[in-house]
Amino acid sequence: MVSEAVSAAIYGCSGLTLTDEEQAFFADQKPFGFILFARNIDTPDQVRALTASMRAAAGRPDAPILIDQEGGRVQRLRPPHWRQARPARDFGDLYRRDAEAALDALRLNYRLIAQDLFDLGIDVDCVPCLDVPVPGAHDIIGDRAFSTDPEIVSVCGRAACEGLMQGGVSPVIKHVPGHGRATADSHHDLPRVAVSLDKLMASDIVPFRRLRDMPYGMTAHIVFDAIDPDRPLTQSESGIAFIRDTLEFDGLLMTDDLSMKALGGGFADRAASSLAAGCDLVLHCNGDMSEMRAVAEGTGTLSADTQRRLRDVPSPAKPASEFDSAAALARLEDLFL
Repeated sequence: MVSEAVSAAIYGCSGLTLTDEEQAFFADQKPFGFILFARNIDTPDQVRALTASMRAAAGRPDAPILIDQEGGRVQRLRPPHWRQARPARDFGDLYRRDAEAALDALRLNYRLIAQDLFDLGIDVDCVPCLDVPVPGAHDIIGDRAFSTDPEIVSVCGRAACEGLMQGGVSPVIKHVPGHGRATADSHHDLPRVAVSLDKLMASDIVPFRRLRDMPYGMTAHIVFDAIDPDRPLTQSESGIAFIRDTLEFDGLLMTDDLSMKALGGGFADRAASSLAAGCDLVLHCNGDMSEMRAVAEGTGTLSADTQRRLRDVPSPAKPASEFDSAAALARLEDLFL
């Protein structure tokens, strides 16, 4: 059981080990969890030590530790210590040729990723991207998406989640309710999507409704005119209500990174407005201490609704000790021949 004193925040750190200042900050704030990036990754032993020190600083051995290990362009763990995984689009393309082979390959691929993560003490992977790209959209999503067909995205996304959860790792469906139509990169600008709600419901939103039973979701920093023309969805009360009521997602909902330039205002306001809109957790990734301190000013402890969701969300399986990673990798490669 997570204590009510836990902060509704997930933080990054600046380097390969925690600084004294970071250790003191995390001990004081007791964040819900942490997230790792390439700057935090060197060797397996170093990552294991870092994840252990993060949990020790937070005072909770079960504090979730997240990473973006998608494969393709977005992969924090890389060779030579870890396998370079295929981008999501490769699996969607295989699905068009052989659906059964693609779903088998997806479960194997993400089971292998889960094994790498679980071994390091990482228990949440910010995949899959359930976004449905459209022609003319910014390429920030691109081959991170399984397909331009929402049906293929849905079935491939579920197989990816199944592979992760079989390996003891929780998935995060992103970027709710869809980043596929954005014509700007929300790392740098605030995108606006002006299509009708009917069009969104017929395409972009389909995979998120189909996978609404997953444990975690991540919001899109996008203004959807059909949902709330005045605020980015992350900070929109009507936008979060749409996710809860129309998409029927009742898992833990975290913001995308608060340090992305799509959001304006100070960091305390960014955090407070996101939580007030109905997000369960705020995510701050870059490890900048001054920004984290500001985020903390706008972040309270876990709400009663968040604690209830935390109790109710599905937990991943305990990984089977007999899993043969070499055989799984060989089978995965054979499926693409």
